[in-house]
Amino acid sequence: MSKNVYFFGNGKAEGKGKMKNLLGGKGANLAEMTNLGIPVPPGFTITTDCCLDYFKNKKKVSKNLKEDVLKNLKKVEKALGKKFGDKKNPLLVSVRSGARVSMPGMMDTILNLGLNDETVEGLAKQSGDERFAYDSFRRFIQMYSNVVLGVEHVHFEHILEAYKDKRGYHLDTELQADDWKIIVERYKAKVVEVSGKSFPVKPINQLWGAVGAVFDSWMNKRAIDYRRINNIADSWGTAVNIQSMVFGNMGDDCATGVAFTRDPSTGQKIFFGEFLPNAQGEDVVAGIRTPYPIRKAGKDPQDKDKKISMEETFPKCYKELVKIYHKLEAHYRDMQDIEFTVENNRLWMLQTRNGKRTAQAAIRIAVEMVKEKLISKEEAIFRVVPEQLDQLLHPTLDPTAKKEVIANGLPASPGAATGKVVFDSEEAMEESGKGNKVILVRLETSPEDIHGMNVSEGILTARGGMTSHAAVVARGMGKCCIVGCGSLHIDEPGKKFEVNGVTIKEGDWLTLDGTTGQVILGQVATVKPKLSKEYDQFMKWVDKYRKLKVRTNADTPVDAKTARSFGAEGIGLCRTEHMFFAEDRIQAVREMILAVDLEAREKALKKILPMQKSDFKKIFTEMNGLPVTIRLLDPPLHEFLPHTTEELEQVAKGLGVSFKIIKEKYESLKEFNPMLGHRGVRLGVSFPEIYDMQVRAIMEAACDVKKNKGIKVAPEIMIPLVGLSRELKMMRENVDIICSQVIKEKGVKVKYLVGTMIELPRAALTADEIAKHADFFSCGTNDLTQTTFGLSRDDSQKFIPTYVEKKILAQDPFVSLDQNGVGELIKIGLKKGHKTKPLLKVGICGEHGGDPKSVEFCHDINLNYVSCSPYRVPIAKLSAAMAALRKTKH
Repeated sequence: MSKNVYFFGNGKAEGKGKMKNLLGGKGANLAEMTNLGIPVPPGFTITTDCCLDYFKNKKKVSKNLKEDVLKNLKKVEKALGKKFGDKKNPLLVSVRSGARVSMPGMMDTILNLGLNDETVEGLAKQSGDERFAYDSFRRFIQMYSNVVLGVEHVHFEHILEAYKDKRGYHLDTELQADDWKIIVERYKAKVVEVSGKSFPVKPINQLWGAVGAVFDSWMNKRAIDYRRINNIADSWGTAVNIQSMVFGNMGDDCATGVAFTRDPSTGQKIFFGEFLPNAQGEDVVAGIRTPYPIRKAGKDPQDKDKKISMEETFPKCYKELVKIYHKLEAHYRDMQDIEFTVENNRLWMLQTRNGKRTAQAAIRIAVEMVKEKLISKEEAIFRVVPEQLDQLLHPTLDPTAKKEVIANGLPASPGAATGKVVFDSEEAMEESGKGNKVILVRLETSPEDIHGMNVSEGILTARGGMTSHAAVVARGMGKCCIVGCGSLHIDEPGKKFEVNGVTIKEGDWLTLDGTTGQVILGQVATVKPKLSKEYDQFMKWVDKYRKLKVRTNADTPVDAKTARSFGAEGIGLCRTEHMFFAEDRIQAVREMILAVDLEAREKALKKILPMQKSDFKKIFTEMNGLPVTIRLLDPPLHEFLPHTTEELEQVAKGLGVSFKIIKEKYESLKEFNPMLGHRGVRLGVSFPEIYDMQVRAIMEAACDVKKNKGIKVAPEIMIPLVGLSRELKMMRENVDIICSQVIKEKGVKVKYLVGTMIELPRAALTADEIAKHADFFSCGTNDLTQTTFGLSRDDSQKFIPTYVEKKILAQDPFVSLDQNGVGELIKIGLKKGHKTKPLLKVGICGEHGGDPKSVEFCHDINLNYVSCSPYRVPIAKLSAAMAALRKTKH
């Protein structure tokens, strides 16, 4: 029979740090710290398997588990000389969740468990502080009632605030023992009023209620949202950690805090953290009070005007903490996020885990740890999450732009964010769904805000510190975040806030500078980011290990230049139709489409040819010898058609025909299902003169650039939407004729390739026949997903989220490649294509080319390259390096 519970305490632990899947990250690390001789309060961990059994058994705790918990509870009693539920010398415990990966604040915690009207008196005598005992009791009632009994925090907050107002108190620390006794009774009465149940008296009943609630929290909405956002499996479950309490709120010689072994925003190698004297851990993490820096002023850039620091007020404990953090970072070989409590000037460690960090910090820490010989270059590559790189590549605020700074807070997560102000997460979801950019403004965020934070451009809170929930979660998401902006007077019901004489209402524009902590009125211009020397070094390592080439999807010289600056190795998709929509071109394009005969169409095409040629020359020049895959006209012609009578009349005038004739032609082009209609190669078959013009423009541009600028060119002409080998055969013959003519006319030899997109199931299934006429394949995974699933990429977004939520689909197939279905078609196409032409070059050019999971799939099946949007090129490169290293390990 498998072991349900693992004990830790007195310098020995039954578990190990490598047992995260079974003990969760928190439990495994508590065991590891114990074995390292670090002071950890004794306790035990209930395994993740027990959580899964709990749900299988219809939310019932098994008899075996109950017996094991009671046995281990006795071990804790023995270790401390206290008894659970004892009136004179009570043992109090915390009950905490612990998934195998960090999910900060998403699941439930209960502190001070074991208190009732009798044990609170024992705690008072034991500690010699009646005020502390009843303060702990009221905290326990509030936390337990919220987590286990479903009584909202707000009920208790109203009682406390009303009492403080009546007595003229400003801070919780002003309340004395008799005050807390009154509050405790009012809290208990409120529990009965709201839940219809009395607050549980017996500590053992409290314990089982808490264990069940922590298991249940694995399936609460915020935890589910967090797992969805971060691709964490529902099947993992959470462990439960039951640990003896140590108290940071017992008096002036007590404190609690959170720290990072390096700065989680910048990666700088400094001890970075915050603490609160006479407080419990939740006060820091929840952001209820704005804490003080760990290091004294002059050393701590985050808050130089605050004189109080842990280094000065708890010098002995601070020195011990510094030794421990060095030991933990060296042991885990990664930046650690640690939680601690000081009780009666004695330091206790409550948690260590690999810290959440920004992309900037992740890269700097990885590169510096290689230099420090803590990790290898291969390990460094896995220290950066590919999606995180997106944070580094987008614009930051223009330092020369005019700014009206209305407030300053703590710069919790860097970057720039501009959006319309909203005051709750539901509103953030609604506005984001409409396509609006929003800034979420809160007094403090809570784990329930995870969905609102996810869709917001940035987060601003009035309370909380650099290690609060808002700060930690925002950094992990790469969201700009400012916390502890105490000058904000937020009226959440009134949906407004006031600061320094300025009133900001819901819907007003606000800009956040997460690097400086500035809150700025209105919208501010941005500039391109400057990438660090650590980034350059890191990407050199990435390029060393990856095998898969990475190209870009680019339709303009600006896009091409941007992509090259990020290391793109060519253009995998240049969509020629995107060049048609410019204001100075659309009229000629419409004349070409609505032409009533070949002569009129060729006349319009002569206007378009020099425009296309000019574009291609600029792109070839920018790519400077790298391959450029140019897709001939693909979308249905209706996309270019005018929508107003005035525009139709303008086309009729340009063609010299009557409005009636143009109107009839316009109506004849309408299709019921245009995405499966007259588009792609079908246009080339029906109107070969269109493709002939485009091929001529490509080759003339290539010849001119090579001849006049001495730049190598590598054009690759791609025919879209091929489903029949005869289609490609016909198009190939036309392309070769035009190319030969241009090469002869220009007197310049240019090597070119002709290939096709594999974006129809039939093309994949008959790839051996199609390959006879192709030099390369490019899998258009957007259309291949549409045609395989029978889904419209645009319309399906109305119901795809429901499919994901109900677990019919693991993820949106337009975001991450459906490997079992669409992926199988790609593998079939690859195998059949190579059977005909062993050296056939094959890549993908849909949006999946920038998705890490899809990139790994492409590496595993030995594609030659992926192509993605310019800003996703580094993401694809890092994903490719990770895929190569994983395959080497296996």
